[in-house]
Amino acid sequence: MGIFEAVFLGILQGLTEFLPISSTAHLTIAGKWMGLVDPNHPEHWTAFIAVIQLGTLLAVLLYFFRDVVEIIIAFIGENLVSRTRIRNQSTQAKLGWFVIVGSVPVAVIGLAFKKAIEGHLTKDLSVIAVMLIVMGIILGIAELTGRFRKDISRISLSDALLVGCAQACALIPGASRSGTTISAGLFLGMTRESAARFSFLLSMPAVFASGLLEFKESLGFMGSQDVVLLCAATAASAISGFAAIAFLLKFLRTHTTFLFVTYRIALGAFLIFLGKYFNLL
Repeated sequence: MGIFEAVFLGILQGLTEFLPISSTAHLTIAGKWMGLVDPNHPEHWTAFIAVIQLGTLLAVLLYFFRDVVEIIIAFIGENLVSRTRIRNQSTQAKLGWFVIVGSVPVAVIGLAFKKAIEGHLTKDLSVIAVMLIVMGIILGIAELTGRFRKDISRISLSDALLVGCAQACALIPGASRSGTTISAGLFLGMTRESAARFSFLLSMPAVFASGLLEFKESLGFMGSQDVVLLCAATAASAISGFAAIAFLLKFLRTHTTFLFVTYRIALGAFLIFLGKYFNLL
């Protein structure tokens, strides 16, 4: 992998991490077609994807910096200082609890199925193609049935847990973390923008944990050149990720998610077509 390939993959990661179209799908498609995924060591590709996600974590932190600071201050103040009952806590303090509770499912399932997630199945483009279509349909149903009444201040603990379970489903390649969590939010009656905001806040612990874990494990097979490429890709993903967040939140204020539904189904169908007629999967 060269520096230009690393930067390209970083930009692709940042753009597709927050749009509900699956970053893993796009990176794996690009990586396979560029000859960068080693079939003998698929865990190396998993590590690369997970580590450059730290750039998208930086994008979330920068974009929601004020929100994150307010959540941390309120959570500490109302749980460790004043010890306020959760039901009487402020919206910001409750969001802290919601992010913690919502992160439990992906942590448990991610650790339990770590070997399968890093293995060959999760790099299978046929699996990715099917999940692009399936989650596209689910997002479409959520869009059609959603009530769009809840803003982020009306999210409940059960909502957070259910969205967290949806986030765990994103461990299946092609599902999309933002796709599964935004869909769950819409099913639960959230507005499109609120579903996206909570999705992004909820992604921080999972991305941070998986990125650090994979980075630690990748030190065993990375050279100095690999570190440089990872840094370049991570920086690129941070910049493009910030732009993707800004775009999506503005877009969802006045538009539906059907653009992404159509794109997912079309891409999945195209991959299946390539696999069936050209054996390119």
